[in-house]
Amino acid sequence: MKRSNAWYLAVFFVAGCGGGSGEAEMAEMDEAGDDMASAEMASADMVSAELSCVVMGDAEGRQSPLQELRFSAGGGEALLCYGAPSARERVVMGELVPFGEPWRVGANEPTTLHLSAVATVGGVSLAPGSYSLYATPGETEWEFHLNSNFERWGIPIDAEVRSAEIGSFSATPSATAGMVEMMTFEHMDGALRLSWENTQVDIPLGM
Repeated sequence: MKRSNAWYLAVFFVAGCGGGSGEAEMAEMDEAGDDMASAEMASADMVSAELSCVVMGDAEGRQSPLQELRFSAGGGEALLCYGAPSARERVVMGELVPFGEPWRVGANEPTTLHLSAVATVGGVSLAPGSYSLYATPGETEWEFHLNSNFERWGIPIDAEVRSAEIGSFSATPSATAGMVEMMTFEHMDGALRLSWENTQVDIPLGM
C-alpha cells in the first residue's frame, strides 16, 4: 500500500518522543494498513462475485453455450453474458444474421452487460446496473442499442422491447484475420471486440 511522506514523518516523531514504544506503534500501524488492504481486496472480490449472468431455463446442453467475459470498466468490475452460436457451414452475415434487422448479438437470452460502476459504452453513459445489448448490422455500419430490459428471452426484439432503449451508437465493422467459427467477445484495450465468421466490430468503452 502506498504511504505518503507525512505518514513516515509521523512515525519517526512518535518513535523519537516515545523511546522504545516507537517500534511497537510502527508495527501496529503496519498491521492496520495490512488490515485495510485486506478489506479493500475483500470488497472488490465481493463486488465481482455479485455480478452474475441471468439464465432462463436449463443452460446445459445448449448448441450455443453461455459465455461470460469479466473485465474492468469505469473503475469497477464488469461482466458480459452472451450465448455463443457457431457458423456450422452457414453464411452468417447478411443471411443467418440479416442486414438491417435487430439482432440480439448472440443466442438464447439477450446479450447482457452488468456494471458495478459508472461507465460509457459507445459514448453512452451508464449508471451501475444491468443492460441488454443488441445491434442492427449493416454491410458498412452497425448500430448498437443499449436497453434496460434484460430479464427476458432474447427475441423478439419488438416495439415493446425497444421502448426500453436508453441509448445507441454506431460502429464500423472490419474483416477478421481468419474464419471465426464460434461468435466471441474479447476485451481489448478500451473496447469490446465482437468477432464471428469473417467480421469483427469494436465497441468503445470508457469512464
